[in-house]
Amino acid sequence: MLDRRDFLVTAAAAAAGTALGAPFAGAQNADFPNRTIRLVVPFAPGGGVDVFARLLAEKIKEKNGVTVVVENRGGANGSIGGAAVRSADPDGYTLLFSAATHVMAKQVMRNPPYDPVTDFVPVARVGEAPMLVVMAPGLPFKTIREVVADARNQPDKWTFATSALGAPGHLATVAFNKLAGLKLTIAPYRGTAPGLTDVAAGHVQLMIDPVLALLPMARSGNVKALAVTASKRVALAPEIPTAAESGMPGLEYASWYGVWAPKGTPNDVVAWLNKACNEAAVELGATGRLAELGIEPVTNTPDEFARFIAKDVQRNTELLQSVNFEPV
Repeated sequence: MLDRRDFLVTAAAAAAGTALGAPFAGAQNADFPNRTIRLVVPFAPGGGVDVFARLLAEKIKEKNGVTVVVENRGGANGSIGGAAVRSADPDGYTLLFSAATHVMAKQVMRNPPYDPVTDFVPVARVGEAPMLVVMAPGLPFKTIREVVADARNQPDKWTFATSALGAPGHLATVAFNKLAGLKLTIAPYRGTAPGLTDVAAGHVQLMIDPVLALLPMARSGNVKALAVTASKRVALAPEIPTAAESGMPGLEYASWYGVWAPKGTPNDVVAWLNKACNEAAVELGATGRLAELGIEPVTNTPDEFARFIAKDVQRNTELLQSVNFEPV
């Protein structure tokens, strides 16, 4: 699991408006915000990133009286939506809501249209969640151990879907292959929903993605849940074993979610957005909305988020290098 201890804060701190040391706003943009904020999601509607973005947008609107609209701009491994935000005016009215996928663009794409670290301002990391390993419903296997045993004998019959290269689910899939000593094909999709649809139809056999995106399909029987990528069972789905219990110790990965602004966005605007995001995340956690989706709220300052990104990129770059991953 990603290390969350340094980044979680109490609801009381956020409710008090401390914003973890960030100033509330400066005189330069004292009237911010005074119009609609666009929250760009770089994936198709219906996936985990989209669901969380809409909850956050709704809560920010409710608490601050500002309209926040979610705009889906999927495609090109999330870079179409990212490029739209990068080229937007750095005024705080066009933001990116994404997962760890965003910061790995340089590691998984040969010609990324931007530098995901230096071309954006980290605003806030707002949540993280364990992921779920699911399988096509028509297959007879019940554990990761059984899947690996069959895949070793018939590797050509097994393919993983992934929502995007560099996404947490993709990185967990790379780790799955490494731990199993396999090289199963990984097929990238334009977000979670289309990949999950193909798993349910049996066109591909496996997928790893956040619990919030996959659990409804697993509970309905449209896909089979094999394990969660956590060190212990999750409260949302205690009936699903951990990866270790299912036969793959060491498969521990979490998805995380954050908000970015274009490079050059004024510090006081970033501070206002950081406070709004922190308060929204804490309240969504307190009301149980995030728990229903398997997400744990996270709050931090922009500087803490930047340090977290650096650590996460280093870890995942080392994973990709260890299996000789080539950008596409």
